[in-house]
Amino acid sequence: MQTENLFDAIPESSDAEQFDEILNTPGVRIERIVSQGHTSPAEGWYDQDEHEWVMVLQGSAVLALENSADVRLTAGDYLNIPAHCRHRVAWTDPDQTTVWLAVFYSAA
Repeated sequence: MQTENLFDAIPESSDAEQFDEILNTPGVRIERIVSQGHTSPAEGWYDQDEHEWVMVLQGSAVLALENSADVRLTAGDYLNIPAHCRHRVAWTDPDQTTVWLAVFYSAA
């Protein structure tokens, strides 16, 4: 069995957020997301069938929630987003790479 590191292969710059699937099994999917000043498109609300637990490992970000106040996340902060809670990335730090860990799990 080989270990890997979430901080390996982070690009120095990118025109788009980078999504890397780490694990995908029935009921659970884990992704590493790398943002460098990226945001969701203005009309780009996420509305997913699964719950999402998200943590910022490095950097900082602001998540906009459709029916709640924006949430600022810095390294070590995490948030559980229920299925169908419309949300979007409103801001990520343009001066520092933001590394997220997202765990998607079944709503059933």
